[in-house]
Amino acid sequence: MAAGRRQFIIGLGAAAAGAGIAAPALADSTPDVQWKLTSSFPTSLDLIYGGAQTLADAVSDLTDGHFTIKLSPAGEIAPPLEALDAVADGRADCAHTALSYYWNKDPSFVFATSTPFGMNARQHTAWLQEGGGDALIDGFLANRKLIALPVGNTGGQMAGWFRNEIRSPADFKGLKLRIGGFAGKVFQTLGAEPVATPKDGVLAALESGALDGFEWVGPYDDEKFGDKPDGTKQPIAKVAPNYYYPGWWKGGMQLHLAVAMDKFDALPKTYQAALRVAAAAANASVLAKYDAANPGALKRLVVGGAQLRLFPQEALEACYKTANDLYAQLSNDDPNFKKIADSYMTFRADQYLWWQVAEYSFDNFMIRERRSRS
Repeated sequence: MAAGRRQFIIGLGAAAAGAGIAAPALADSTPDVQWKLTSSFPTSLDLIYGGAQTLADAVSDLTDGHFTIKLSPAGEIAPPLEALDAVADGRADCAHTALSYYWNKDPSFVFATSTPFGMNARQHTAWLQEGGGDALIDGFLANRKLIALPVGNTGGQMAGWFRNEIRSPADFKGLKLRIGGFAGKVFQTLGAEPVATPKDGVLAALESGALDGFEWVGPYDDEKFGDKPDGTKQPIAKVAPNYYYPGWWKGGMQLHLAVAMDKFDALPKTYQAALRVAAAAANASVLAKYDAANPGALKRLVVGGAQLRLFPQEALEACYKTANDLYAQLSNDDPNFKKIADSYMTFRADQYLWWQVAEYSFDNFMIRERRSRS
């Protein structure tokens, strides 16, 4: 690749990852290494899946093609929720995934990705890089012989699409929701019923009443949810017009590259550095792309019939209390969960103190000005 592009990738990655390399100089020994990557995501989630492609391209560029990573979308090597298993049993060398998908194996996984009423994308990145989060996550993964590198964040997500309005916490009772993980547990505690509906059956289930609501990602990906292979579209708003926010369980969805520890340790140091730098470049790229793509998509969804709905304060407070009760219960049951939770929550409290002073006050003013001049 061109020298200017290589220097750009190195500068971006080193700044983001704290990797102390100033040039792409490789050791005299440059063995050819080929890895297999299994992703938890389909190619249709092009910005998420594209983060893995950015990583692979940068690794190849930084090693003059000696270290390559072959990507496989969800289902090719392993189903979406079995990507870590594929690394464990040797079918893949690394997995591109959201570690919170493995919540049922151990609730501590959620802190790597996103968690109810947690931090936004920037705050989470700060916790991982500067607040000890990366070390805690790697320590947690050590028993599974894995390390994890941040490799993309969607930013804040929407709460999802609902057939009917939510006016109070009582309206959650009896709802059939396709919302899983920790958030699904919160909704279940409040009386909702979790439903495991395949993606291709979601819109039909909403139309028939077999499903009352579901989450996907945010405007950019939600706009394409009903796209069919023949080119026709079935907008979600036709069957579930109420588009709720905020996505209080995904203030930012951090994605990771989970790598088999022995495979990483066997890499030359220069290749290890290249992988870290490439991951950092991909991490920044995914968030920037979502921030650029979501506003236009949101406008188009509203024009197409989506009705933006803010969760009532009473409903948010009920979810917040339920989530905190679950945190307390899990911390009492598992000292390892408590160790990560204490670090995460302490960092969150300090972050929102600072954001209240500077970030929120500025953003709130700019939002009011936008409204007054539109």
